[in-house]
Amino acid sequence: MSSLTHNPTSVSAMMRTVIYALMPGIGVSLWVYGWGPLINIAITVTGALVAETVVLMLRQRPALPALGDYSATITALILALVLPPLLPWWLPIIGIVFAIVVAKHLYGGLGYNPFNPAMAGYALLLIAFPDEMARWPEPLTPWGISLDFSETLGTDLSTLSLEGRHAIIVNIAFLVGGLWLISKRIISWHIPVAMLASITLLATIFWLWSPSLYPAPLTHLFGGATMLGAFFIATDPVTTCTTNRGRLWFGMGSGILFYMISSFGGYPDAIAFAVLIMNMAAPTIDRYSATPHA
Repeated sequence: MSSLTHNPTSVSAMMRTVIYALMPGIGVSLWVYGWGPLINIAITVTGALVAETVVLMLRQRPALPALGDYSATITALILALVLPPLLPWWLPIIGIVFAIVVAKHLYGGLGYNPFNPAMAGYALLLIAFPDEMARWPEPLTPWGISLDFSETLGTDLSTLSLEGRHAIIVNIAFLVGGLWLISKRIISWHIPVAMLASITLLATIFWLWSPSLYPAPLTHLFGGATMLGAFFIATDPVTTCTTNRGRLWFGMGSGILFYMISSFGGYPDAIAFAVLIMNMAAPTIDRYSATPHA
């Protein structure tokens, strides 16, 4: 996808639209967790811009055009949104520096990186600092508003914790932003639909098999970072497939890995590992799925 670098105007316009689409999710995250997500955003955005500038200077390339494409800002925002809100300040710095310097520029910069930089930074923190990354604060109950959506969703959510109910509204906000991206033709529907469909199918099968052991599909679809992952992470144009058929396979593979890792692995929110594994497979998927009409 190195062609992205040849049209900075279109890239910056696309990235700005993605930022706008993230705003509902960011707003709800602040409503749920207070100032923690905003502090993470401030740290990661600042760290991303500084790291990008330093690396470009070392590579003897102009910094302003690259900073103006907003790609570093998008990486910083997505990383910040998957981090615990009260994480020690130095951990977001480690994550974003690794994302920009290693996962992005080590491979040549925007358009050449094979792995999603934000997820690479997140995976590093998750593996290196598991205790700190597991310390999510108790969500707030903003303005005394009830968060029982049982009647609205037609599902008994009485067994869900307050945190689980908050996760639902955060995911709905990212779903709204993701659907808007599809309507603006910034992303295609193939990856989100295939990913969410595969998660739903697997979750339904295991839930019907043993409801006492496996959560209902709704828990997987609206828990953790599922909607953020389906619409904003897995759809990264640089690290995903370029054909529509390939995108369907990419989304399906991401959903299967997401469910298997979160259900049977050691990481409940497995979006980073699912996407990074599929990033490695994307070139091969494109090679075998490309047709004149794809």
